[in-house]
Amino acid sequence: MNQQKKKEEEIKIVIRNWLQTLEVQIGWIDDFDKIVAKYVKNFSFFQVQLRCKDFEVIKVLEGHMGDVNSVRFSRDGKMIVSSSNDETVRIWNVESGKQIQILRGHSDWVNVAVFSPNGKTVASCADDRTIRLWDITSGKELRKFEKKAYTVNLNFSPDGKTIASGSTDGTIQLWDVNSEKEIKKLLGHSDTVRSVQYSSDGQMIVSSSKDDTICIWNIKSGKRLKELKGHTDTVENVNFSPNNQFIVSCSYDNTIRIWDVKSGNQLKILKGHKSDVNDVKYFPDGSTIVSCSDDETICLWDVNSGQKIQELKGCSKRILGIDISPNGNIIASGSRDRIIRIWG
Repeated sequence: MNQQKKKEEEIKIVIRNWLQTLEVQIGWIDDFDKIVAKYVKNFSFFQVQLRCKDFEVIKVLEGHMGDVNSVRFSRDGKMIVSSSNDETVRIWNVESGKQIQILRGHSDWVNVAVFSPNGKTVASCADDRTIRLWDITSGKELRKFEKKAYTVNLNFSPDGKTIASGSTDGTIQLWDVNSEKEIKKLLGHSDTVRSVQYSSDGQMIVSSSKDDTICIWNIKSGKRLKELKGHTDTVENVNFSPNNQFIVSCSYDNTIRIWDVKSGNQLKILKGHKSDVNDVKYFPDGSTIVSCSDDETICLWDVNSGQKIQELKGCSKRILGIDISPNGNIIASGSRDRIIRIWG
């Protein structure tokens, strides 16, 4: 029995007992079950609202001279790395809001930058057809991976030994961080791969594409396990839930969708954004989802009910990327207004 049904049954028993003590016949209430179900739904939503803190802007980080395309927290939550159309990658101290490093070397828009799991290096990809690895202390470029196609997105494996990248040629490539050599190429998408994410156990990769599909891959075999269809436009970003049982995706069709990993079934469609949804993430406890959009808003959603529980406003242009601190207390956003906002 799922949690929602369990709550309904418990409340039915309470109400029935209460009515019996008053010697009231239950038969006089029409649609008793529906009344209880509606009560439980509203009560659960109220509980979610109480549990979820009200986020507001607490810091503004300025320095980029172009669109901020991505923002990512370090694993300890003390730093943020950002990428921009100004061809730079920048590292920021979360507590002070000060810029720690400017990483220069790319010769075109930097699409994504991410910390390695140990927090000592940063990987970035740009429209100059390179992936670069940086030392965050010295700011020096450590390695450069040359590519034929444009790299749109990348991520480190949980052990930090491999980088997965998605490109405009529809391929996903796995790279050995130390040797700079391609380990494996995953074929299946028919258009640009917009997002690639590892499962936390390092066994799977999920990818999203301009071909409107999501693919789940077995890393060891390189085989596609599932192809998820349902979105009607580019699937811009995709992420595993913390327990790897679910996937959340966002699309230019203005929707967010939740999928079951094992079956590949679509479980929920979250509607509320008025334009392209650019990024989406699970909170660390898996009970809440956060998304950002071209409609200049950030939305928080309850996973169980699919309801929007908060809408954050304050950005003056499209919001391109978001991330959540490891403790779930802070949201970072990057926008076309060149500003990184810290919400807490």
